[in-house]
Amino acid sequence: MPGTTRRPCLARPKADLPPSAALRALCDEQGRLAVRVTPGARSEGIAIAGGQVLVKVRAKPEDGKANQAVLDLLALALGCAPSRLRLLRGATSRDKLVQVDH
Repeated sequence: MPGTTRRPCLARPKADLPPSAALRALCDEQGRLAVRVTPGARSEGIAIAGGQVLVKVRAKPEDGKANQAVLDLLALALGCAPSRLRLLRGATSRDKLVQVDH
């Protein structure tokens, strides 16, 4: 139609994920992975900086939504089902400890 402008499709970019082998290498002997979370981020992704796993999720930290988003994103990066991950410590903290069942 003349006089109208079309908006570009604003598809969300895919999350930036490291290789699963790099994440698994940071697990301790018991299969636990320490992560630092940024809830309410503009984009989702996982980065490894200085031997620390940094996770950014869009979900807000209310009613466990951010925790579930972290587990879902970690499962995607590790190539496993979210049911194989369990939050051990840090439900209300930015620093979390996640059990990764192989």
